[in-house]
Amino acid sequence: VWPVLRCRETHVLIDFLVEAFGFEEQLVVPYQDNKGIIHAQVLWPTGGGVMLGDILPIDDHHLELPTGPVSIYVVTDQPDYLHDRAVSAGATIVRGLQDEDYGSRGFSVIDPEGNVWSFGTYSGD
Repeated sequence: VWPVLRCRETHVLIDFLVEAFGFEEQLVVPYQDNKGIIHAQVLWPTGGGVMLGDILPIDDHHLELPTGPVSIYVVTDQPDYLHDRAVSAGATIVRGLQDEDYGSRGFSVIDPEGNVWSFGTYSGD
């Protein structure tokens, strides 16, 4: 699954996702004259990723997409490590690291665009 996020400042969100959680920047396509980012992709190390881009004028080639904030859940087998990494990167924790009744362990943060990112061990199995 590849969620798509529309951002006010895509470059800020990319930097946050890379520094706080270890996403890997894969692709950045600048808008005309480098005035924004029309499309970018960051990869999650264990599979999948996120597509994102700045809120830009719509033309015949681009679909008008809704803007955030949204909530995204990411599966990880290292929630404690990611939590500590996010705290070190200055992330705003909105739900601290905890064990859930259903067996998952995880936490949630808010990114610079106001999106909520939850990381946990629950994989839907």
